[in-house]
Amino acid sequence: MMSAAQSQTTLKSKLEALQCHFTWDLDPSRAKLFRLRDKLEDIGTEEGNCWLGHIYNLRGYIQYTLGFTKDAQSLFNKAAEAFRQTRKADEGPWLVVNYGNLAWLHHHLGERAESQSYLSKIDALMNKYPSPSQDELHPEIYAEKAWTLMKFGADKKLLAADYFQRAIRIQPDMVEWNTSYFIGLVNASKHSNTGLEADIMEEMRIAKEQDPESLYLAILYLDQCAKNGERIDEDEARELGRKVLRNPVSSYSGMKAVLRLYRNYVSVDEAIDLAEEALRNHPDVRYLKRCVALCYKWKIIFFSDNRPQQNMVQRAISLLKEVISLYPQSSLVKEIDLANIYAKSNHGQARAEQIYQKLLESNLESADKQMIYNQYAKYLNFDRRDRNRSIQYHMKAAAIPQQSFFRENSIKVLEKIRDRGMNRKCREIGEFLENLQEL
Repeated sequence: MMSAAQSQTTLKSKLEALQCHFTWDLDPSRAKLFRLRDKLEDIGTEEGNCWLGHIYNLRGYIQYTLGFTKDAQSLFNKAAEAFRQTRKADEGPWLVVNYGNLAWLHHHLGERAESQSYLSKIDALMNKYPSPSQDELHPEIYAEKAWTLMKFGADKKLLAADYFQRAIRIQPDMVEWNTSYFIGLVNASKHSNTGLEADIMEEMRIAKEQDPESLYLAILYLDQCAKNGERIDEDEARELGRKVLRNPVSSYSGMKAVLRLYRNYVSVDEAIDLAEEALRNHPDVRYLKRCVALCYKWKIIFFSDNRPQQNMVQRAISLLKEVISLYPQSSLVKEIDLANIYAKSNHGQARAEQIYQKLLESNLESADKQMIYNQYAKYLNFDRRDRNRSIQYHMKAAAIPQQSFFRENSIKVLEKIRDRGMNRKCREIGEFLENLQEL
């Protein structure tokens, strides 16, 4: 007869063999989890969203990881119900990940019988709906794993693209998987100035035609066309903007993506008008307040020649303060935006410096510190004209051994200063760059 210790070991090994959020090495920081939790909440719970079950599953895992166990169980149960509604069936292979999460949750709560019960349910599902071959997962599992990994780091996004391709190859009739595959590809290359390659663009065009309901995909496709050198029809962009306005409010509606399209190819003023109209239609939606604030930031920081209009600056400051209060645990980027907007106001320099000093003294994770060092360096250069301290903070950002857009940006700035040879710190910068740890 198996001892209690052996039985526990067997249970643990079965749990570790599952495909679910607890075994996917997501390994996010707490700061990342809070940001992701808010993003998922902003998607909303609109009926008919084919990813609703996946959203609840990931939200449940996040709540568990943050220590909110009761919330986690409730969200996992909502995930199961959402799958039943979207798939119009009481059971199916789409429940394997959900049951895996519940098996792990009950295990962590010390509820052995309940955990074992979910393991038995998973076995029954996998026997009834086997994967096409022993060395492949069921396409439903590939798709949920891909959708989840899309929400994490750059390396995970590339893995997500691979899993979506596997799911699509096995089950090509799932239009939403194809759509999400291309959305993931675009997001993985969002800091690139060039569009996707021609063969991928053709596949993306076909995916767009197969999923005419996805405005988000249509917007991203138009943006990629522009990046590939095609001239954008402004009226086509405006028509997409009007359609987004008519859709239910959600961060999945394509609002932020269409505002970027307006900013780049129509005008930033029309982006502001569109965002303000959306907010007038839905004055209590925090996500829309965030979108409007973003448009004012673009106008004030990137599109104003000299001093921006002060009434616009005050509107941006008011909105950003409200957005920060609505996202209390994920507002770091908005606090930086607020500091940068204050720096452009007539009497806001002291307030800008005060915000930056508070952020610099905060106990933050290395990736967030790196971002603040990079942004503070730019503020010192452009708003304070303090070149030497700006260099110092670019060096601090570059010295943090974490691959990111902000580290690359600081390194590029330092390389330009070194190559120009006009600054007395050129030798010091050169030595610093030579000794910099390559990632």
